[in-house]
This record gives sequence, structure tokens and C-alpha cells, in this order.
Amino acid sequence: MFDEILGKFEGSPSQQAVIRLLLERGFSVNEDGRVVSGGIEIPYTGIARELDVDRRVVDSTTDTIREDPELRRIFANISSIPSLMDLAPVLELTVLTVEVAAADESGIVAEVTGLIADHELTIRQVISDDPEFAADPKLYVILDDDVPGELLVAIRELPYVRRVEF
Repeated sequence: MFDEILGKFEGSPSQQAVIRLLLERGFSVNEDGRVVSGGIEIPYTGIARELDVDRRVVDSTTDTIREDPELRRIFANISSIPSLMDLAPVLELTVLTVEVAAADESGIVAEVTGLIADHELTIRQVISDDPEFAADPKLYVILDDDVPGELLVAIRELPYVRRVEF
């Protein structure tokens, strides 16, 4: 799906950069063509500055989104979810990062979180990169407690896991 969205902006790397940012940040485009996070409007100038593009690139990208029924439906329904990953050190949480060889295999999240549950650890949040969206997708599990060595070994021994770190 991500490739299809970017394909609508083929020939315009600047507009594709705007699309990537909107998707990465969970920004939506409202019916007026304004970039928003919930009800808060994100100024085009801020987006342009972040991407080092002209503000008009953002404007033309949102115009294209509004004019395309499929894009309009997608970008009207995007929302962001707060992540505890950057807060983990402040809140004394542990972030377990799992890199897998084949991120599109089914059952990865279930098996990893099942092993964690077997060790009676409390999971605060699970974030999984979309394999279509991220070049090197990872699974992030934010835990209340430190991770015992035997759990790290058990996760590392799963056939699809390339690397585990915390």
C-alpha cells in the first residue's frame, strides 16, 4: 500500500518526502486540506522547514491528497499513537528491540510477547514497524522490568530473529 501511495507522487521526490513525514508522524489531512494532529493544525512552514522543501510543496501535496478519493480517505483517518520508547529511560522502563529476518511472517508479535508473559513480565507497550513502510522493520517491547538473560536467549533462538537488544 505504501508503494501505491508514493506512486501517486512519482516524479516528485519533495512531495514523496512530505507523504513519508505525514505517515511517520501520524499527521492527517482534514477536509480543508490542512495538516493536523487531532484538532491541532501543523503549519506548512514547519513541515517545509523540517524537510528542507518549499512551503508550496506541502500545499501542492495536500491539494493532491484532497483531490484523490483514495488518498483523501487514507489521510483523513490517520492518527498518531504516543510512544514510550523515548520516555523509557526517564520512566525507568526497559525497551527490548527485536530485529527479524522476515518481518512479514505471521505470529512474531504473539510468540515474542508469549515468551515475555511466560517470564511474568509486564508489557507497557508494543510497537511494530510496518514492513512495507520501514526498510529494516523492528519490534519494540517496552517493559516495566529488566529482561532476564534466559528470556533474551529464548527470543534470540527464535528462527526468524536476527538480533535482540535492550
